[in-house]
Order: sequence, then structure tokens, then C-alpha cells
Amino acid sequence: MNTSSPYLLELKGMSKAFPGVLATDNVDLQIKPGEVHALLGENGAGKSTLVKMIYGILKPDAGSILFNGIPVEVNTPAHARELGVAMVFQHFSLFDSLSVVDNISLGMDHDNDMHELAQQITELSHRYGLPLDPQRHVYTLSVGERQRIEIIRCLLQKPKLLVMDEPTSVLTPQEVEKLFITLKRLSEEGMAILYISHKLNEIKALCSGATILRLGRKVDSVKVEDESAQSLAAMMMGKELKNIAHPKQAELGEVRLLVNGLDLPAKDKTGIALQGINLEVRSGEVVGISGVAGNGQDELLAALNGEQRSAQASSIEIEGQAAGRMGPNERRLIGLASVPEKRLGHGAVPDMNLAENSFLTAFKRLGLIKNSLIDSIKTSLFADKIIQQFSVKTPSSDVPAVSLSGGNLQKFIIGRELLQDPDMLIVAQPTWGVDAGAAQTIRLELRELAAKGAAVLVISQDLDELLEISDRIGAICGGKLSRFYPTSDITIEQVGMLMAGVCIEEGVLNVA
Repeated sequence: MNTSSPYLLELKGMSKAFPGVLATDNVDLQIKPGEVHALLGENGAGKSTLVKMIYGILKPDAGSILFNGIPVEVNTPAHARELGVAMVFQHFSLFDSLSVVDNISLGMDHDNDMHELAQQITELSHRYGLPLDPQRHVYTLSVGERQRIEIIRCLLQKPKLLVMDEPTSVLTPQEVEKLFITLKRLSEEGMAILYISHKLNEIKALCSGATILRLGRKVDSVKVEDESAQSLAAMMMGKELKNIAHPKQAELGEVRLLVNGLDLPAKDKTGIALQGINLEVRSGEVVGISGVAGNGQDELLAALNGEQRSAQASSIEIEGQAAGRMGPNERRLIGLASVPEKRLGHGAVPDMNLAENSFLTAFKRLGLIKNSLIDSIKTSLFADKIIQQFSVKTPSSDVPAVSLSGGNLQKFIIGRELLQDPDMLIVAQPTWGVDAGAAQTIRLELRELAAKGAAVLVISQDLDELLEISDRIGAICGGKLSRFYPTSDITIEQVGMLMAGVCIEEGVLNVA
């Protein structure tokens, strides 16, 4: 038995099949102590399956896992933690009404003295630059602070391997910078980090090695310093990415969406009130709204798409019509389409199949009702068109939405709205959790929709995305919307300031 292996974790021939799908096929992976190693691949490439086998959530059909050269069977997450594996999931598992220390205690594998645990939290948070007050309630924290809870909870377990799944998708540039400082310090202390992200510029900045998966198989293991973001993307996809054609000066038409001093009270004590929102989106342009999650993005989308109506009809105008009192279906009939941030339960009904989900938002605009009954043939053809045109990986349109991976479901929901040829599209987090190839396809489609004369409003936490596709950009903070600036006249750091509620002087930007 080899106990002098240079690798902390070694996977050999890992395979896992589900009905009709070979999720991972004979995958190898090696990580050394102190290494920050990237796991790359498109949606459906097998990344999540591989990580779940490492963490004991899934049992492999074939293959072996070695820690420090010793073969082990990881049967449960608790067993994985005993071996020294900790994982920060993309979706946080926190109770808003409980304090930081209460949430961390619930995630531990043993009973804790709460006073002693609070001291440990404070000590660790200061040591690694992740300041947290153990007694604060979670509902009062920003998304970045909530992520710190998950990281501190992992660090309290003194792991040898930390697995991070899309850790920066909800952070400002400044928070990302602080997180990277922490991760580099942990790696210097000997902790191995397996880092999953679709942001290839982050991989270049943080990781030393990368394993690339495609269609369940390992394509290659590479030194990141020897590769460019483009070459990494090409390995993931098997082809080169298309560049987005971004006009230097968009040809703007009439105002399609106009918001005049919109005020909307918070629905509950954890919600955000919208205050004095003024916004204009014209035909032919993409307007971007950045912001840290929890600053009013959900409330703004609900107000614009009709899920929450305003007191004054004139506070929102769509295609010149006072729409503040209109419901979602009325707004769709005059040309509006929208994509919410939450896929399952909001963008799609989990237990309904894809054809039924395609019907939900398109039945009036595309005439999917015949003689007061659902036109099932026409609806199925529409769903099949979405699947084909947006390369949604699914056996058919008869499968339930919940069976799709997050990225494939996102492609389906985006496609459902785009193929209705809306005059005005509002989309939140269009490429969240979507692989590089699919993300580029979605961004190209958004620009193409604007080029056809539609008005496009994108609400996103991905600043690279907004700066790439938007003509103008602003930020929402605490329910208030900043001024909007031409994308060519603002830096990513300045957008980060807007996201934090800091006003930018006009002279700094040189905006006439």
C-alpha cells in the first residue's frame, strides 16, 4: 500500500451512470496538498457528479478514491468530513431567523459549547480576513457575509481539502478580491482547494492546475499558467468561442420601458423597499443593473413584470402604455417577457414537463390555446424548438423540469422567452451557473435581440458579463437605483463602488 503518495486526493477511473446518462466515464483527478485546482466543464460535463462522489453524497459505480495514497470508500458526507473534506455549496443552507453561531452549530457533527464556539468563530474570522459577528441574525447579513458563515463552518472542521462550487457568483469585485486573499492564505498553509467556476479569468488568477471534463470524460489536466482563458474554454467545449459583436454606439429607437419615481414598500421585514426608481430602456439597447444580492433586485423584477403591482399606473410605462396596475399576462400581451433569477419554482414548475412549462408564459402570445383547450401539438413543437435551438440536454420535452441540470434548465427558460420575440425583455442572472459555451450563446442572443429592435434589461451580479454586453450600466443598492453610465466610460472597480452605494463624481468618469 502506497502511503507516500505526493497527492492528497487521487481519483482513478471514476464512473457513475444514471438512467439513460453516463454522468462520469473513467475520470482521473489528482490534487496535491496546498494546491488550488480547478475543475472545469460545461453543464452536464460531470463536475457535480464527481464532487458528490468525493463528498460521499453519491456512490461510484466504478473507480477508486485515495487519500494520501490510501484507498477509501466515502459512504456519507459525515465520513468525508472525518477524512478531512469540507464543501462550500453554491446554494447556502442557512436559517435566516437564527444567529451566525446557531447556524454554524447546526452544521457541526458534534455538540458545542455555544460561548466557546462563538469565540472560535471570532478568532477564525479575524485570522482569515472574514469578519463575522457570531450573534448577528442571518437575515441582516449581505450575501458575501452569508458565504463567510459557510466558509467558517468548514474551517472549524480543520479540513485538508476544501471544495468550492461557484463561490463568487454572488459577490462584488471587492468581496471576490478578499475571498481570493483568504483562499491563497489557506493554500499556503497546506490546504488543498478544489475550485469549480465558470469564470475563466478567476481560474487564471487563482488556480495552478485544472482538470477539464467534457461529456463525462476527462479531456486533459493542464497547468493553468500555460493556458489562456480562450484555450481553456475551447477544451471545455471542443470548439472556439464566438466573440460578441458589441456596437460602439447602439442605434436607439423609442422608449419601450419607462419607470417614473417608482416607490414600493417591502412585503415583509426581510424584504427591500424600492425608493424613487427612475429607469429608461430604449429599442436597440441592452441596459445592465448590477448589485449585491438582496438589495432589491427581486423586488424590482417583480414590479416590472407585474408580479407586484404599484399604486400608480403611470409609474411604469411599457410601449407607451401605463402598466403599473397591469398583471403579468397583460404586460406580456403588450410585448414584455421576463426571466426570474430562481429557476425551479419561479421560472419553471419542477414537476411539470418541459412542454407544459413552455406553455405557461407563451400561451397567449403564441396562441397555444385552441377551442379553450391546450393545443398540445403546437405546444410540444414550441418546446422542441427551444430544446433544439438552445442545445438543451434532455431526452425529450416530456421530462419534468426538475430532472434537468441547473444550466440546462436556465437555457430552456431563456429560450422560452427569447423565442416569443418580445419587444421588451427583462432577465435576472441570465448565465448564473451556466457553462462558458452556453453563457456565450445566451449573451449573443441577448445582443441579437437588441439588434432586432427590442429593449433588453439585464439584472446581474456578474460584472464581467454586464460590461461585455451592456450599452449602459448602473447599480441597485438598498432599493435605490444609481445613475446609469455608458459602459465604455466606467471601470469594474467603479461599478463595485456603485454596488456599495457610493456615488461616483461625474468628473471621475469624464461623462459629458
